[in-house]
Amino acid sequence: LGGLDLETLVNRSQDLKVVAPAGFTSSMVDASDASFGTAGLPEDLPTANAWAAATQALKLTLDGEAAEPAFINANNLENSSAAHVIIQSKTHARGTVVIDHTGTGRLAEIVEIIVGDESSLTVVSIQDWDDDAVHTSAQFARIGRNAKLKHVVISLGGKTVRVTPTAEFTAPGSEVELLGLYFADAGQHLEHRSYVDHAVANCKSRVTYKGALQGKGAHTVWVGDVLIRKAAEGTDTYELNRNLLLTDGARADSVPNLEIETGEIEGAGHASASGRFDDEQLFYLQARGIAELDARRLVVRGFLNEIIQQIGVNSIEERLNASIELELTRSNH
Repeated sequence: LGGLDLETLVNRSQDLKVVAPAGFTSSMVDASDASFGTAGLPEDLPTANAWAAATQALKLTLDGEAAEPAFINANNLENSSAAHVIIQSKTHARGTVVIDHTGTGRLAEIVEIIVGDESSLTVVSIQDWDDDAVHTSAQFARIGRNAKLKHVVISLGGKTVRVTPTAEFTAPGSEVELLGLYFADAGQHLEHRSYVDHAVANCKSRVTYKGALQGKGAHTVWVGDVLIRKAAEGTDTYELNRNLLLTDGARADSVPNLEIETGEIEGAGHASASGRFDDEQLFYLQARGIAELDARRLVVRGFLNEIIQQIGVNSIEERLNASIELELTRSNH
C-alpha cells in the first residue's frame, strides 16, 4: 500500500480540479458541514489515515438537471496524499459526475455520495494511473427514497489499486447499479470490494463487474457482499463477476457473498466465473475468415464493452475503448 496505511498523509482535496456545468456548485467544507461523514465512515487503515488527514473536503452539489457531466480531476498526486470528496444530489436532481485519476501518485481517498430523494445520479470513478501509482478509494453511497444511483468503476492503470464501493438504502423504492471494469497487466494488483446494504424494504440492486488479465503476476480481487436485513422485504438483488484470463501466469480471485435475513424477497442471487477464451466464439470468428489474433481482440472488446457502454459519456467511452485497444495490442506481441 505504499505507506498509505501508516505514513502521515497530506490533504490534497483542494488540489483536485473541478470542471462542472450549470446545475453544479463546488466548495471546500469541513466537519461542520451537515454532509461531512453522512454517507460512511472509515473501515480500514488507509481510509482512517485519510480521514484524519483530510479535515477539509471538496463538495460538489447537484441541484436540478445537468445536461453535461461534471469532472473532478486528480492528477499527479505525489508523496503520500489524502483526498476527501463529497458528491450530493438534491431532491429531483439528475446528473453525472466523473472522477478521473491520472498520472503518478500515492493517494488514499474518501468519496461520499449522497443521493437525494427522487434524484438520479451517475458517478464514474476512473483509475488510469501511471504504472507506479498506489491508490486506495473508499466510496460510500447513501441512497434516499425512490432514488437511483449508477456507480461505475474503471480500473486500468496503477501498480496497486483498491476501490471499495458501499451502497446503503435508507428508504423504500430505490435502485442502485454497481458496475465495474478492470484490465490488469503483469505485476498489477487491482482490487474491488463492493457492499450493498438492503436495510429497508422494496429496493433493487444489481452488481456487475468484469475484468481481463494478462501477464505474469497480474492479479485481480473482487469480493461482492450483499446483506438483506430482516426489515428489507421485497428486495430484488443480483451480483455477477466475470474474469477473462488472456495469458498464463495471471490470477483472478472472485468471491460473491449473499446474506439473507428474511425470506420475503422478490429475488436474490449471485454468480462468478473466471476462465480463458471461449473456444466456440473463436472458432465462429475464425471460420468467417478472421485471423486468430483479431478474433481474440474482438472477443475481449465485446466482453468488456457491456460495462463501457453504460457510462453514457461519449468522450470517456471513446477514451476507454482506445485504452483497451492499446492493452490488447500489447498482449498480441
